[in-house]
Amino acid sequence: MTRTALKRKRLNMPAVNAGIGAAVVMFYLTGIVHAQEAPAGSVSSPATAPVNDAAPAANPVPPPDPAAELAKKRDETRAELDTLSKTITVSSTKMAELQKSISDLDKSTASIRQALIESAARRKELEKQINDSEKKLAELGVKEDAIRRSLHERRGLLAEVLAGLERMGRNPPPALLVTPDDALASVRSAILLGAVVPGMRKATEKLADDLASLSALKTASNDEKTKLTATVTNSLEEERRMDLLLSENQKLGDTNTAELEAERQHSEELAAKASSLQELVGSMETQIASVRQAAAAARQEEESRRFLTQEQRDKARELAESGVPDKNRIAPAYPFGQLKAKLELPVAGDILRQFGDADGTGHEAMGMTIGTNAETVVTAPADGLVVYAGAFRSYGQMVILDAGDGYHVVMSGMESITARQGKFVFAGEPIATMGAKRVASATALALETDRPTLYIEFRKDGKPVDSRPWWTLKDIGRARNDS
Repeated sequence: MTRTALKRKRLNMPAVNAGIGAAVVMFYLTGIVHAQEAPAGSVSSPATAPVNDAAPAANPVPPPDPAAELAKKRDETRAELDTLSKTITVSSTKMAELQKSISDLDKSTASIRQALIESAARRKELEKQINDSEKKLAELGVKEDAIRRSLHERRGLLAEVLAGLERMGRNPPPALLVTPDDALASVRSAILLGAVVPGMRKATEKLADDLASLSALKTASNDEKTKLTATVTNSLEEERRMDLLLSENQKLGDTNTAELEAERQHSEELAAKASSLQELVGSMETQIASVRQAAAAARQEEESRRFLTQEQRDKARELAESGVPDKNRIAPAYPFGQLKAKLELPVAGDILRQFGDADGTGHEAMGMTIGTNAETVVTAPADGLVVYAGAFRSYGQMVILDAGDGYHVVMSGMESITARQGKFVFAGEPIATMGAKRVASATALALETDRPTLYIEFRKDGKPVDSRPWWTLKDIGRARNDS
């Protein structure tokens, strides 16, 4: 071999080596291009032929339903919340503080009932916060699942990107200034990399963004769980405070235990005979002594209001709107018909069904149904006389309030009731507690949920009416957005 031929051979070897190295990079990056063009979920290999984009997928996977995913994640979150609630206990130190705070109260009916109203308001606010955290955790969980699913579907592409980056790290393109013999190889490599590196960079940046988003979601989820734990603890403490207050309130009752038991049994007998809510209300107001007497006194009080001066009417209105109840009154502060857009929902939760909606049995709903969490406190939505408190047919535990002005408020689906028949209750006063699961009643059978549900029905002169005009815009708007 001549000296000139040998020299040419030496000059061409780096170019050949560089070409081989570049070809290897192209081998991996070709797979990236094919994977980017392939349908989601497919895995292409750089050693196989490109996927025919025109060919339909053998078994296309339908996209997930966002609503169904969110509902499923909320159920999972709610189950975790139930487990969390069972693990949290009130410390002995905190219980001692609660007992001291109750013992320091003025042991009068007025002060105890005011403390109960304030405690119920705090519990409802904490329950709203728990509900909000539950929804936020569910939404974060759905987003996490979407990113994980995307990463899983692109696992072939991501493996090829990482392989290409690793290959380039081990065999970097030849540097132009190392030796003049590498000039041609450098130019060729630069041209090749200039064509394929943008695709690799895009795939790498997408991977980095997804991983950063996943990390941020995990952090937000952990922060929300920490916040939720603190809220659940506060809610549990407030529940214990209310239990102590209810115990004190019961001690202040002036009704004989034997009389209460006799009245309860009579009420159950009347409820068993009643065929409708209207018949039940009528029998309670005529045959139960405590209810009959309280109803007569309330009607007399309403009648006397007709003779009040305008100044006295305005003062009564201010008291009712300020939320400071007049502890001596035995009838609502002013007509129920004038309370529109002023009433607070009796529980924290989501409105699942409204008046007039299909009830799942071929009829229209005569009231509204609210989905709540376990052991949620139920408060009186307005001032009223407790006409009935007990079980009625398949409705579960039921409370019926005579709100005056010809209106009755019916609430059912609770597990335990603290209100007593014949007693006047103030707006915001705790009257019952929800159970752990939904009561299988005629008003809730068609609902696809196991959550505790509270049924609320407003009746005017014995006929159901739409309650929506009475609730505050805050409550109705919030529930509609979340349902």
